[in-house]
Amino acid sequence: MTLGGIFTAMVTPFRPDGRLDEEAAAAMVRYLLEHGSDGLVVAGSTGEGSTLSDDEKCSLFELAVAEARGAPVIANTGSNDTAHSVELTARAAAIGVDAVLVVAPYYNKPNRRGLIEHFRAVAGASDLPVVLYNIPSRVVIDMPNDLLRELAEIPNVTAVKQAGYENLAPVEGLDLLAGNDDMLASVLDMGAREGSAWPRISWAPRCDG
Repeated sequence: MTLGGIFTAMVTPFRPDGRLDEEAAAAMVRYLLEHGSDGLVVAGSTGEGSTLSDDEKCSLFELAVAEARGAPVIANTGSNDTAHSVELTARAAAIGVDAVLVVAPYYNKPNRRGLIEHFRAVAGASDLPVVLYNIPSRVVIDMPNDLLRELAEIPNVTAVKQAGYENLAPVEGLDLLAGNDDMLASVLDMGAREGSAWPRISWAPRCDG
């Protein structure tokens, strides 16, 4: 699966009592897809993913899949707990999302072997495309491009979302996703220079409504 276009990282709406506002979330999915978004990222950092329970995340995944009506939905299933990420990825796959976003384990700071085994285990939980999320400013770990090339050998690891300039370069076998608005032009420029060898996606981590 090659992802392309604008995938908006959707915020998660809540009711005054702190519960999910599923009606508002459904309306937001429809609005975003009707106003320029080609797909959605659900329960990511912008969507309060670090504070949502697994049941809340899965409710959002179900809602997004139902309301997207065929538009791609990427579910954030990453955490610093491999077993937890494996379980949530399996649940997301059963719901019918199109891909999963998996961050490098934060706080634990695993070594290279630990990172490889973590992503291998999560990727093995389903046949969904896995988008690696490299955001060292939040997780402390930075995944260099030689490591990304090794991770690309895992069959369903298909893309990397880069949220920093240090490793912003094409990696053979991975689609390159711009993780911040200010990186979009650079990623588009790389796509223009590198041709079609590595498909590109322009990723806007924002909500338009």
